[in-house]
Amino acid sequence: MFRICIEPQNQTGDSEFFLLGLSDDPELQPLLFGLFLSMYLVIMLGNLLMILAVISDSHLHTPMYFFLSNLSLTDISFSTTTVPKMLVNLQTHSKSITYAGCLTQVTLFPLFTCMDSLLLAVMAYDRLVAICQPLHYLVIMSPRLCGMLVLLSFFISLLVSQLHYLMVSQLSFCADVKIPHYLCEPSQLFKLACSENFTNDILMYFIGAIFGGIPLSGILFSYYRIVSSILRIPSAGSKYKAFSTCGSHLSVVCLFYGTGLGVYLSSAVSSSPRKDAVASVMYTVVTPMLNPFIYSLRNRDIKSTLWRMFQRIG
Repeated sequence: MFRICIEPQNQTGDSEFFLLGLSDDPELQPLLFGLFLSMYLVIMLGNLLMILAVISDSHLHTPMYFFLSNLSLTDISFSTTTVPKMLVNLQTHSKSITYAGCLTQVTLFPLFTCMDSLLLAVMAYDRLVAICQPLHYLVIMSPRLCGMLVLLSFFISLLVSQLHYLMVSQLSFCADVKIPHYLCEPSQLFKLACSENFTNDILMYFIGAIFGGIPLSGILFSYYRIVSSILRIPSAGSKYKAFSTCGSHLSVVCLFYGTGLGVYLSSAVSSSPRKDAVASVMYTVVTPMLNPFIYSLRNRDIKSTLWRMFQRIG
């Protein structure tokens, strides 16, 4: 049988790709639908409550909570890029996605992944200033600087997403494009392309190393400075208090980069794309779901604000 190659840039919106998802077992489809619907609702509810808590309480109008609310908004957008389409496919027993829909995921998924990474780096810098220069904290972390840092993170993320879009939009695909994943991941599309993609592979790993490695390096440097500063504090109580202000952020950083590294390593050692897709669930769904719990359970201000909100509603 001949494989018919078609140029994506010449196709109309009628052309479709197929997302094979996590499993072909029809008996598992209702279970997967219920599981991911529940997780998506928890993501939406948890992160929206975090944003509402920050907006409603003037005591939370500080740089740390400003960045936290932006992280919650990014997590909502991150999950919405992939989970609703997965739920529709599970419910309708269809695996199709249009070429335009696939390109949309290719654009938005790197955008919010990079935004998450950069916001975590900005939040590490915020903790560095708060602990190492507490007397100048509000002067250094002014509203103007905080806004500029978020905007800069967004524009860098937008650049990364456009690079992914340009790389994928130049590929030519065969008529039976079956993606062994629940989302249109660029690395999977490169493997399925009819055209030569060695240059794209190199460019994609280079982009990942630069825009993933630099934020991680900034986080590691910030925490090196933070730990060095805390160790010079003579009082054990003051040390614990300083460490506790970083605990939630450090937990989220470990969860984000830990699951991301796990997905990368599993794809490197595993020959099964389906197993890679299962590992990606930790990165794309579980992490955004757990972030609000990590920040609310370890933070008295958030817990008290949420409690007051629920009392007003009740």
